[in-house]
Formats: sequence, C-alpha cells, structure tokens
Amino acid sequence: MDVTIKHGLPPVARSDARLFILGSLPGDASLAAARYYAHPRNGFWRLVGQVIGEDLASLDYPARLERLKAHRIGLWDVVAHATRPGSLDQAIRGAGHNPLADYFGGFPQLEAIAFNGATAAAAGRRVLQGATALTLIDLPSSSPANTRPFEEKARAWAALRRYCGE
Repeated sequence: MDVTIKHGLPPVARSDARLFILGSLPGDASLAAARYYAHPRNGFWRLVGQVIGEDLASLDYPARLERLKAHRIGLWDVVAHATRPGSLDQAIRGAGHNPLADYFGGFPQLEAIAFNGATAAAAGRRVLQGATALTLIDLPSSSPANTRPFEEKARAWAALRRYCGE
C-alpha cells in the first residue's frame, strides 16, 4: 500500500478573481503532470468551458489557465496534503488543509467559492465555517468516478456563470 504523502498544486488566480473552484486533492494523473484536471476523462475543462462559453478542452494547459484567469476564475484545492492510495477521494487519509480563509482574504473582489465534488464541499465548508460571508456552491464532481451524465453536471455547473466575466 502506498503511504507516500501527496501534496497538492499551488493556487492559480489573478488578484481580481471573483470565483474560486476548489477540488479536494488532485488525482495521480494531475499530480504526475503538475496540472489541474489532467486525467483525460475528467470533465472539468468541458464543464468550465460551457460555463464561460469557450472550448477550453481544445487548448493547451497554459492557455486554459489564462482563459480561466481572464474570466476571473481561480483554482485551488481544499486539501494541501494527505496520504491516498490511488486517486479516489474516499481514500484520502490524514488530510492537512490549505489556509483557505487567510488566502481568500487577499482577493477583495471574490464573491463565491465553488466546491468540485462532495469531498471538497464537506471539507471546505468545515475549514471555512464562520470564516467567510462568500457564497459557497456545491457542485457534482467533474471526476469520471462520478457517473452522473455530463448534461446533468453541466446544468449544476451553469450556476457559476454569474461569477465569471472578463
């Protein structure tokens, strides 16, 4: 059993971000590539692309990040480090959390935090409890492990539109 501590990726955002999307802890494919949502079956880039009206999935990774930042969207994760065999959230153990409230205090135009999946939502809401007046949005996970139809996920993710814009 792999007991290596896995560390998340650094946040990606511009100082005028209005929305942050938080995952739990990047999966093994993302950690190996040092890129958010690198697994080819993860629907994240398609879902956010629909939200902002751009085909992010067809862009290279640096261009994807630039388009997110242009739309005032930041990315990060709730979990800073943990042990986890494989990539499933259910296997996360000994999680240390990112200092979300302190970090988000540096974004004066931030309006909302969206949690990508139930694990991110549960842990993120616990970490932020009473520490923010921001709108908190729970989203169905973009992970291929979440077998809900893409269209159903996209309807839920459409709630982010009001927080995105150049």
